[in-house]
Amino acid sequence: MIGPQTSARRVIAVVSTALLMAVTGSSILGQSPREWRDYSGGPDSSKFVAAKQITKANASQLQVAWSYAGGQTDFNPLVVRNVIYGRGPNGSFVALDAATGKQIWIHEGVQGFTSRGANYWESKDGKDRRLIFSTVNILQELDAYTGEPITRFGTNGQVDLRVGLDRDPTTINQQTRTPGRVFENLLILGSATNEEYGSAPGDVRAFDVRTGKLVWTFHTVPRPGEFGYDTWPADAWKTVGGANNWGEQSIDETRGIVYVPTASPKYNFYGGNRKGANLFGDCIVALDARTGKRIWHFQMVHHDIWDLDNNSAPQLTTIRQNGRAIDVVAVASKTGYLYVFDRTTGKPIWPIEERPVPQSDVPGEHASPTQPFPTRPAPFARQTFAEKDINPYLPAAEREALVQRLKFLRNDGLFTPPSFEGSISMPGHNGGANFATSASDPTRGEMYVVAKALPTVDRLTLPGEGGRGGVPNAAAALGAPRGGRAGPIVTPEQKAQLTAQAKELLATGEQLRLESPYEFMNQNSRSMSAIGPPWSEMIAYDLNTGEIRWRIPTGTVLAPPELEIPPNTGSHFPRSGPLVTAGGLVFFATGSDRRFRAYDRDNGHEVWSMELLVASEGMPATYEIRGRQFIVVPVAAGAGMFAARFGGEASAGGGRGGVGGPPGQYIALALKQ
Repeated sequence: MIGPQTSARRVIAVVSTALLMAVTGSSILGQSPREWRDYSGGPDSSKFVAAKQITKANASQLQVAWSYAGGQTDFNPLVVRNVIYGRGPNGSFVALDAATGKQIWIHEGVQGFTSRGANYWESKDGKDRRLIFSTVNILQELDAYTGEPITRFGTNGQVDLRVGLDRDPTTINQQTRTPGRVFENLLILGSATNEEYGSAPGDVRAFDVRTGKLVWTFHTVPRPGEFGYDTWPADAWKTVGGANNWGEQSIDETRGIVYVPTASPKYNFYGGNRKGANLFGDCIVALDARTGKRIWHFQMVHHDIWDLDNNSAPQLTTIRQNGRAIDVVAVASKTGYLYVFDRTTGKPIWPIEERPVPQSDVPGEHASPTQPFPTRPAPFARQTFAEKDINPYLPAAEREALVQRLKFLRNDGLFTPPSFEGSISMPGHNGGANFATSASDPTRGEMYVVAKALPTVDRLTLPGEGGRGGVPNAAAALGAPRGGRAGPIVTPEQKAQLTAQAKELLATGEQLRLESPYEFMNQNSRSMSAIGPPWSEMIAYDLNTGEIRWRIPTGTVLAPPELEIPPNTGSHFPRSGPLVTAGGLVFFATGSDRRFRAYDRDNGHEVWSMELLVASEGMPATYEIRGRQFIVVPVAAGAGMFAARFGGEASAGGGRGGVGGPPGQYIALALKQ
């Protein structure tokens, strides 16, 4: 949390104010269309800025204009009035001159900082400017001029986000890594609850930016009398949590509507305690941004038992059909589907059909008999994984182990329910679209989605005998053989024993709480996905027609030559976001090969790229100052999240630095003056 002020810091604050005033000038005009004032670029989350100095013709001339050591890689910096606000070394908050990278002020000692971004707010006259963020469940603000805490906010500068949720505040967590959205004088905030049966509620709330007072609450697990209450067991709101908004919101400022993607109810993989469709889990919910009242909603997954959270930012754009313009909101999901709706009414632009899906054979489960399937656009991600799809670049013995294991896994396609033997989930809850992976041009009806292919095994165990992270499990206790490093094989006989034991537990009248030691299918000697390439792709949609314009692998995997992995296979585990510019380019950073690329938005052809010292794991930002366009790329410290792969071959890994390697940086690119 923010530490006490000191005399030295007050002196620095005075100097910082002078520097910031010199940088920003005295203008109090409104937002420039060439700033990056919000996480992901603006209220609409488009990751689009109208600056167009950098084009297909001159992108090859980009060079480093300045860099700032200590910039944190996964934090999306804000650019307001020629000042960059970002996360600095050791969890600090920093303000930089956006033209030179020179530090204006630094606020140190911020522990548990919101890791992906912060919010900026200013009064109508521009004199009161604030940075809003949370640290370890506490909402706080800094003066954007000085970096000093605003103590008149909340109680002594703090608002405890755990209070007011009908739970003991000492038992829950309520902080999300994403920063929420500012609308007028409100901060609209979701939360990242835990993932267990005793999860905190996923209420969406709005706080007054000036005072910290709670203004409105939307209950994602409805209370008696609220819409959706009948989609849960009676009084579920008292014990069931989740259905939270840990992902990215978008706001239609003209209409005053906030579009909120919600996550799965908890527990993630077994819903015996929450019979019903479970509104508002796995929904896109359109709320009145001033009051929190529901305008419309659509549920992408009924009674989620796969952890298929909606978290990628809803994209707001305008399409043309039959000679008329339609404002739409498009949501990319973990299922690999893109859902497109009329922004005002929630009516699907193309039909979405309820179709029968595989049913659960686990005692006590209440899987939904149907799920919604968009008829258009086509999916952006692969949705099945079978023997023919096994990664050809794995060693022969490991490929054969996968072949044998697949014979024992339940594999009925999308929405295969978790099971005692283990079920294939593809794209899986860490595949498809995730946070930061969608972007759009708000004016042209174009949308871009980055997708990852990572099949997962969702396997259930009896209570107390399973869990994540290698905890002993029921199958192992029954003597189940193991398929190489890829987890246990549960035979039909062993499954029958587990089913019988579960039925016995249910017969006692107690609530059955199964556990899931789910497994991402990259547990092999090369830490590669079990599925063959492409391992990640960028897909461009024309939402005017619902057609896919192009799809390309995002980068490649650096590997020893003897593995014979070709280029352009798509990087493993991309953790960046696309950036769309009016200059006709889409920029994207890949971790596995440490490159930052510019693609032609018309056809997906690579126009330019540069090598980074280490991986970039955050969202780039672009802005313009006095006619010069900059692009800021955050890069990781050391090896970042991309550890060396392929048996410890550092040369083939995702990072060069490792422990003690280069510090995190912000690198600003621009054309040579």
